[in-house]
Amino acid sequence: MPDTSAVSHDRATRRFEVRTSAGVGILTYVERGSELDIMHTEVPAAAEGQGYAAALATAALDFARSEGKSVIPSCPYVAAYIARHPGYGDLVSR
Repeated sequence: MPDTSAVSHDRATRRFEVRTSAGVGILTYVERGSELDIMHTEVPAAAEGQGYAAALATAALDFARSEGKSVIPSCPYVAAYIARHPGYGDLVSR
């Protein structure tokens, strides 16, 4: 998996990005008060299965934790990622 240090965060556009040899992977979100609604994760087809989406999800979830925000995993990938990594389960908005 690519290190999360390869992921950049642009708060102005509300997205995380990671550059791959096949293009840019993104994760977009919306801040809703004390919640971070993670909307969409996408990586170039040629970069799928190489851990880029996981790096994006990890960076976004770590950001939410550092900001004291709960998470709404609207993105199916992030919802599945949280299910596979129960250490992030406490972030899910109830």
